[in-house]
Amino acid sequence: MNQTVILDTHGGPDVLRVADSSLPAPAAGEVTVAHRAVGINVIDLYYRSGLYPHALPHGLGFEGAGVIEAVGAGVTGLRPGDRVAYATGPLGAYAQARNLPAQHLIKLPADIGFDAAMAMLFKGLTVQYLFRQTYRPQAGETVLFHAAASGVGLIACQWARLLGVQLIGTVSDKAGGALAREHGAWRVIDTRHEDVAARVMALTNGAGVATVYDGVGRDTWQASLDSLRPRGLLVSFGDASGPVTNVALSALQKQSLYLTRTSLAAYLNTPARLLTAASELFGHMRAKALHAHIPRHYPLAQAARAHAALEKRSIAAAVLIPS
Repeated sequence: MNQTVILDTHGGPDVLRVADSSLPAPAAGEVTVAHRAVGINVIDLYYRSGLYPHALPHGLGFEGAGVIEAVGAGVTGLRPGDRVAYATGPLGAYAQARNLPAQHLIKLPADIGFDAAMAMLFKGLTVQYLFRQTYRPQAGETVLFHAAASGVGLIACQWARLLGVQLIGTVSDKAGGALAREHGAWRVIDTRHEDVAARVMALTNGAGVATVYDGVGRDTWQASLDSLRPRGLLVSFGDASGPVTNVALSALQKQSLYLTRTSLAAYLNTPARLLTAASELFGHMRAKALHAHIPRHYPLAQAARAHAALEKRSIAAAVLIPS
């Protein structure tokens, strides 16, 4: 039998349950992957809570790593025994094994372990599309990145340093500030004690930043707009504090600002684009230019416990290990 984590209703971590089911042979164009590690990301908590609605019941998770067990008709370039990973869904990664379209799979280099892949893949691909596709900051340019001590934020700090970009990161406490600076942030702003936009203007001599990368949402919306230079770009890529609603286009008018709302799936929506982004990420990992801490391990049956720990911020990251 194949263990899978399911939710029948939205709510807290306790709504997650483990179900046993049989896994059919892969359909045409699909591959069966036996998971060795499954990534947990903030977006999973949004789907569990109902912030991001999805028809119930459903599974969770967009990110997994493991070994191919079987391939369906028409699949080329992949075979049983290959080490693979994926980060673009569809939902249902919280499982011992699953079938999914082959187009989502990336072959793992031999020197990148399953743990390392789950520590970096979804978060690293997010930073790749933000920095290398949405807006490509240039050496010497200054950008603002909210939640710089988060999993995505710490990779962004490293990648900005790699590019020679001056990243100003917002944090919520002293420890987060130290961590962001250690990973490459040029300056940090403590949101508990500082006015973000005022501090950005002071750091940029009143010019503002070229772009703001905002995965927080509602709570940082106004500060993000106020931190931009004329014709600057606000990249909204998450809703950690809740979605931004009732947006008036007139808010962009004074400075002729640009605004985009992005998603990983939309940027990496073809195998070629996914492979290009993953190759760049893996190259930086293998060169030791980018790294992430190996997350805390939880058995698949303890997915609810992992979610609770992440929400309490008692751990920074977690992976599920199917038994």
